[in-house]
Parts: sequence; structure tokens; C-alpha cells
Amino acid sequence: MKIQRFFFAILLKIFCDSQTTSMENCTEVTEFILLGLTNAPELQVFLFIMFTLIYHITLIGNLGMIMVIVLNSCLHTPMYFFLSNLSLVDLCYSSAVTPTVMAGFLLGDKIISYNACAAQMFFFATFATVENYLLASMAYDPYAAVCKPLHYTTTMTTSVCACLAIGSYVCGFLNASIHIGDTFSLSFCKSNVVHHFFCDIPAVMALSCSDRHLSELILIFISSFNVFLALFVILISYLFIFITISKMHSREGYQKALSTCTSHLVTVSIFYGTVIIMYLQPSSSHSMDTDKIASVFYTMVIPMLNPVVYSLRNKEVKSAFKKVIEKAKLSLFCCNA
Repeated sequence: MKIQRFFFAILLKIFCDSQTTSMENCTEVTEFILLGLTNAPELQVFLFIMFTLIYHITLIGNLGMIMVIVLNSCLHTPMYFFLSNLSLVDLCYSSAVTPTVMAGFLLGDKIISYNACAAQMFFFATFATVENYLLASMAYDPYAAVCKPLHYTTTMTTSVCACLAIGSYVCGFLNASIHIGDTFSLSFCKSNVVHHFFCDIPAVMALSCSDRHLSELILIFISSFNVFLALFVILISYLFIFITISKMHSREGYQKALSTCTSHLVTVSIFYGTVIIMYLQPSSSHSMDTDKIASVFYTMVIPMLNPVVYSLRNKEVKSAFKKVIEKAKLSLFCCNA
């Protein structure tokens, strides 16, 4: 790390020496200041309470979902395997952002170190990308179940599910590594005020005093590839599902499948809609206020809603959850006795 900082300082010195006299006081940025959502004092307490409530619901919902799926053997199926991974990812990337926001409201400390900013950006980008590909994997599962029911057990094997999940995590790690390396290879020698409530890539990149045109193109290209590849898989899967269902004569089965797909597609629309607003538009058309609002949805609201949308409305999950509660009560009763 010391060697990297040494070379960074040398590059920064070279860049500063090549600039006009208006930048004679060019110095390396060692920390960033997060502006947060709002500076209005009357909203600080309300927002702190609201985000604390959202985060606790997120923790309870996702941890509860993982626990229920792990403890109940009836839920050891491909669908719930992906759901447990989705809950883990929601928990991780929400935890990378929300505690920092809450601390800013409570303590008023909006300063984040250079390394902490890079770490936050890395973990958020990693798990957000993992979620992107997990959503695509989750769309493939109902496609196999509806369109190829006779071959489902041979299609969605344990090894296939594991490969899809591991591939999602690998893609997340590689994507985050590319963006972190690209963003923090830029020079930061002007303002260190991030117009956001966390170290998001476009917000930090906008502070650079280097030529960031290539970096922005890389961000747009890679983000577009990740988003549209996953969207393509999701849309094609559901296209075949709807075609198959339309040929069925059972209206009840059609309505059940359509209801399930609608819930999934609503959450997919919210997730990808906010991602497109944030990352797939030129920096000249960015509105920081719009970005903040969009970011609240995919950093805090979506991780809270996913357990409800995907699982808590499911009868199997409700039944499994009741069994876990009953076992816990029975164990507590036996211990007290």
C-alpha cells in the first residue's frame, strides 16, 4: 500500500507541475467529505430514524430468510438457493452504505478517508454486480421449471446452481476491481467534496482533475454490458415462459405463474431502472439530487423489499418460518422446564 501511495504521489506531482499557474497549490486528496442527502437540520433526526428502521428491517428480513432456508430441508431447492444468496448480497451491499449514512446523521461526521472511500466503493460495486447476475440466474430457474419441466432435475442440478452463483460473485469481484482501479488511478487535487451520501463511482470520478473522458466511457461500457446481458437473459426467459403458459389450458396455472412473474419483474424494474439512471447516462446530464433519490432505492429500499417480494409472500416460506418459530418456542420451553 505504501508503494502504491508513493507512486500515486509521484504521478500527482507530475500532473500538478504540468498545469497552469491557477493550480500551483495542487495537493493530493487524502480524505473526502460526503455532503449527504440534505443539510436541513430539521430533517436530520427524521431521516436518521427512518433509515435506522429500514436498515433493521433489512437485517431482520434477510437474516431471517437465510436462516429459514438453511434450517428447512424442504427449501433446499434451486429457487431458494438463489434466494438465500440474494438475501446475503442484499445484506452485504446495504451494510456497505447505510451505516455510513446513519453515522453522518447521528454524529454529523461526514469525512471519509481515501482508503475507506475506496473500500466502500469496492464492496458496494461487488455486491451490486452480484445481485445483477443473481437476478438473471433466478429468471433462468422458472424458465427451466415451466418450459422444460421433464428435464428440470437434470437442468438445474446442484453443480449448475453452484456455477451460476459462483460466476455471479466472480463477475462482481472483477467488475469492482476494474472500476476501483480505473477511478482511483485518476488524480484528485481539487475539491474533495462528494455530492452524494456515499462513495459512488460517478460522484467520486466527477471530482478528478484528470481527463476522465476515457474512465467515463469504461464505466458506461462495462455497466451497460453487465446490465443489458442480465436483462437480456431475464427478458428472454420470461418471453419463453409467457409463450409456454399461453399454450396451457389451465387458467388457474396461468394466473399463478403470471402473479409470480409480476412480483419478480416489478423488483427487477426498480433495480435496473435506478441503475440505468445512475450509470448509463453521460455525466453532462447527471443531476446529483436525482442520483441521490435513485440511490436510496437500490441501496436501502430494494434490499428491504426483496425478502417480502420474493419470499414472504410464498406459502412454502411462511410455512417453514412458522415451523422454525415453533421449534424455537419448544426448545425454549424445554430449557425452562
